[in-house]
Amino acid sequence: MQIIRFADLKPQPWRNGGGVTRELASHRGPASSADGAWDWRVSIADVTSAGEYSAFPGMERVLTVVEGELLLLAVDGAEHPLEKYRPFRFPGGAVSSSALPTGDVRNLNVITRDGAFKAYTSIVELSKKRAHPVFEGQLGILLQGQAAVSPGSAGSPGSAGADAESGSGGQDAPVSLGRYDAVVGSDSQTPEILGRGFLAVVSIDPVAG
Repeated sequence: MQIIRFADLKPQPWRNGGGVTRELASHRGPASSADGAWDWRVSIADVTSAGEYSAFPGMERVLTVVEGELLLLAVDGAEHPLEKYRPFRFPGGAVSSSALPTGDVRNLNVITRDGAFKAYTSIVELSKKRAHPVFEGQLGILLQGQAAVSPGSAGSPGSAGADAESGSGGQDAPVSLGRYDAVVGSDSQTPEILGRGFLAVVSIDPVAG
């Protein structure tokens, strides 16, 4: 069982210098060697001022406001009002900018390379009675509330990068999650999350071809 602790992540400047983001997880494959970028990335960005977004040609983005009330996102001249917990998909190479009519927001950003991966973001309400599993190819990110994660059946956990930690306290002991902590999914040792609040489930699916 592996957990990416949000408090341990270092803020990184946007490509255009207009803000900061914290990377939860990313993947670099053969296709990324040509331009030096990743094939997919999951990150959380703080948006404290209106302005342009960085362009990611050849990529697709799924943006979800996870803190704050409203983001006005303009994509190639068309304005889209994005409310909290409503994922929005748009081309990474589009000319995009945002306005903040209700104040600062925090966004969950998922960016994937066209033709290589497809991303999906779902917002689910947690329960104390029924655990929510996180499968291979998924990240479960606690957005709000209190929750703990327990390991499933024994097996080899998936990889999660340098910012991941192993759950401790025994195989069956639940591990508390902080806000924006991410649980790395696995099919061989499927983590299960119990609690009250809201969870973002990000799925990264390879594109067959």
